[in-house]
Amino acid sequence: MRYLWQQETTLASPEYHRIREIIASRRNSSDRPVNLEKFRANMETTARDLPAEVDGTMIDAGGVPAELQVTQDAATENLIIYFHGGGYIGGSIATHRNLTGHLALRSRYGVLSVEYRLAPEHAHPAAVEDAVTSYQWALANGYEPENIALAGDSAGGGLTAACLIDLRNKQLPLPAAAVLISPWLDMSLTGESMVTNDEKDSSISAISMPRTRELFISEDQMKDPLASPLEADLGGLPPLLLQVGDEEILLSDSERFSEKATTSGVDVELRIWPEMFHVWHACVGLFEEASLAIDEMTQFIWEKTNS
Repeated sequence: MRYLWQQETTLASPEYHRIREIIASRRNSSDRPVNLEKFRANMETTARDLPAEVDGTMIDAGGVPAELQVTQDAATENLIIYFHGGGYIGGSIATHRNLTGHLALRSRYGVLSVEYRLAPEHAHPAAVEDAVTSYQWALANGYEPENIALAGDSAGGGLTAACLIDLRNKQLPLPAAAVLISPWLDMSLTGESMVTNDEKDSSISAISMPRTRELFISEDQMKDPLASPLEADLGGLPPLLLQVGDEEILLSDSERFSEKATTSGVDVELRIWPEMFHVWHACVGLFEEASLAIDEMTQFIWEKTNS
């Protein structure tokens, strides 16, 4: 495992700290049941348009809604399949257009942003089924596995890992690489950082996580590797990049998963960014660290799909 503590300094930009204060003021630290309607509506208020240079086209990816986001000069043979975050219960193509659009802009690859089914209406394993279907759609439409990368954030990062595991188990050709941003990989919520970072994390509270989890999986699914990829045999997966902030309650998920994958022979790069909050990439255009993180993703994907 290549472990890198990103950046030479631990001092984040003033612009970052202004956004962090706003996010911290909205942090949910309650163990009350999730108000699903409010949760989803709050996420949708963050929706932003694609960058002007990126065009989006809604498509049917084998029965799964998705948006293909491309620049005019995109390399049409290359594709990044992206799974949004939102605790498996919220989020959408719209909430993540800023992030995915800038990924399309910087990579000059097509980005397929997938609208997988959400819990509790569609509980586990519906999201995994949709993720695998979207990848199979890409293969059926002429994309070669060596030209495809998967990516996702938070729950979408866990879904990225689960998709890879399911593809491997089904003996389907695997993509060239995958990027996991602030991934949720352990449904048991047993990571050390769930305790040590709970007062530092400006985005998520450890006390609220079980209430999200109960809408996604049942008690007897807690150890299912496709829900909790940390439980899986990780051998045979493609090269992985994990990006996570050092103040996140999910930091230990990335650390333990990276260590387990490396032990299983997987090429893993773990990038821990000082001071960053959960999925800071979504704020690209507001502070420099978000742009740098997407540039890092892009460089990794270029290297793995063009090697």
